[in-house]
Amino acid sequence: MSHNNTQFTLNTGAKIPAIGFGTWQDKDAQEPAVTHALKAGYRHIDTARIYGTEAAVGNAIKKSGIPRDQIFITTKLWNHMHHPDDVEAALDASLKDLGTDYVDLYLMHWPSPFARGTESFPKDANGKIKPGDTDYVDTYKAMEALQKSGKARAIGVSNFSRAELSRLIAESSIVPAAHQIECHPYLQQREFTQWHRDQGIHVTHYSPFGNQNDIYDSGKGIGKLMDDPVLVEIGKKHGKSGAQVALAWGIAQGHSVIPKSKTESRIVHNLEGDFELPAEDVERIASIDKKLRFNDPSKNFGWEFYQDLDGKKK
Repeated sequence: MSHNNTQFTLNTGAKIPAIGFGTWQDKDAQEPAVTHALKAGYRHIDTARIYGTEAAVGNAIKKSGIPRDQIFITTKLWNHMHHPDDVEAALDASLKDLGTDYVDLYLMHWPSPFARGTESFPKDANGKIKPGDTDYVDTYKAMEALQKSGKARAIGVSNFSRAELSRLIAESSIVPAAHQIECHPYLQQREFTQWHRDQGIHVTHYSPFGNQNDIYDSGKGIGKLMDDPVLVEIGKKHGKSGAQVALAWGIAQGHSVIPKSKTESRIVHNLEGDFELPAEDVERIASIDKKLRFNDPSKNFGWEFYQDLDGKKK
């Protein structure tokens, strides 16, 4: 089976490979997984400070012998480091673990600040997360300085609502290069993604297979997205699986997708999701949108996420 090496262009002019390798969870499995991914042909690796996988990613890249400039690395700023005075130190710690002097894309992981300090999840006496008081616009302005210095070649955000992102654009000077959001055939967000296109902001889909993840309790009792009859049927036509069609669907819209797997065969299989999906198939997939969001930590994080977006539980 072959795959394309589709790339998209960010508003900085840099190229981002359409398929990236996600490294969330199972941190001990990550170094071999990233090693397999690089060997299979992935050149876009997605990590985050909170995943605890940056060192594993760095080791795998170093051992791969692939030149740094051929790999697109994304990492993310965690919520307890939103204070403008903490942002550069947070990126420096990530760079040290990744074993590189720059990242290709640095994202604010969530708009919601936690209290400053050493705790990733600072808790009050009742075990509730202590919020911080930094405005995400101020956090982003500190990130802009990192783009200017070259430590981050591009900057962006993740998990923002439309109102939050509109305000960010209005009050800052660098339009985010990318917005990483939950997006899949059961949560298509077509109007929202079109709005990004109009702004020149690239969209990356996390959880491109929807409710694969056990952590999302809202996914219980719903069949697996990749087994959806429409995706499976379209796949048969192209000699592909439902999972590969879900990835190709994202790529057909000009978005990048970051599936994750620790299994060598699936790592390769996902890369083969980079194929041309005809417009009539993309149209058919439009019919299976359930506006179903699996990842919403609003209660836990003490912040109302996604207020103006599809899939928000009222």
